[in-house]
Amino acid sequence: MEKQMDRCNSCITLPDDAKEEFIVFVEGDELYASMLSAISKAQHSIQLETYIFAYDQIGKTFVSALAERARNGVEVRVLVDAVGSSRWSSQQLIKALRQSGVELHWFHTWSWQHPLRYNCRDHRKLLVVDSKVAFLGGFNIHKENSKNLSGDARWRDTHIRFTGIKANEASQLFDLFWSGHLREVVSQPATGSQLLHNQTLACRHRLRCEYASVFEQAKRTVYITTPYFVPDSYTINELIKTSNRGVDVKLLVPRKSDVRIALWASRSLYAPMLASGIEIYEFLPRILHAKTVVIDKTWSFIGTANLDYRSLFINYELTLVSANRHLSETLEEQFLYDLKEAEKVSSDQWFKRDLLARLAGLVASILKRWL
Repeated sequence: MEKQMDRCNSCITLPDDAKEEFIVFVEGDELYASMLSAISKAQHSIQLETYIFAYDQIGKTFVSALAERARNGVEVRVLVDAVGSSRWSSQQLIKALRQSGVELHWFHTWSWQHPLRYNCRDHRKLLVVDSKVAFLGGFNIHKENSKNLSGDARWRDTHIRFTGIKANEASQLFDLFWSGHLREVVSQPATGSQLLHNQTLACRHRLRCEYASVFEQAKRTVYITTPYFVPDSYTINELIKTSNRGVDVKLLVPRKSDVRIALWASRSLYAPMLASGIEIYEFLPRILHAKTVVIDKTWSFIGTANLDYRSLFINYELTLVSANRHLSETLEEQFLYDLKEAEKVSSDQWFKRDLLARLAGLVASILKRWL
């Protein structure tokens, strides 16, 4: 049976494909070990793209691994967002990478000639080794994701490892983005999964189109995990319509956030969703940074995009959408596990919140397009 999803100007056909293999990571130490292992085995090329590359214990380990491969003749290219890493990286990181032969580019540094582009960030977190193995998801390269270094305060995130055709396509997408070719399209054969990107000028709002389509087609469940829930009114209305059709819509967001104003903006949107029957849960133990959507235990989205204005309209993102049943079941199982550590938002309590909370939400909602 095939699953069909509308694209902005065409469509993506997702056949069931049990042959695809994925590994899902929810702990940083396990993910970093797997990434470093793949890097150490690289023979030809390493392509690393990240929003945050900190020069801490985790970052230094990656610098050493990348530098070692570069010194041994492997082509190593690293693309780092200039804003995301501005307070995390250092000249030592830059020097260590470049002296070893690593090609390091900073995405959209400040320019008086092009000030508006500074608002558009590269939010992708992608590693591709030899065009054969790829890692994609919400994890940045910093110690905040490490249980060994940050303990119970570590961020809760999700990443995925995949191989084969999709890894090769991810490599091609990296190449085009690296070279600034934003009009070229990578051909993606029909498999059980597709890489959704918004790097071409043809459809910068592609992810929003896909979400609207799957919400409309959902029959039983829509389970969303996002650290920043600040979408446009159209996306919210699609979720409300989905809930009104009797679909079980659950939203998991953080109670604590590294961006406080985004949290206030998110809460300003609760009222109409609660009124429609959407269940909202706030994750309690630590910062939640995972970005996943599971539809009917059949379709799943996992990648770098938040459900907010920046990811839907401004930043560059990359998301794997899959009809792989096992992957969807794995992500749904993790979602339900996370709910055990979350508190359900009560409609009665929410509508009784104090004046200060209401004012904070109002101010944040006005600024939501720029958060």
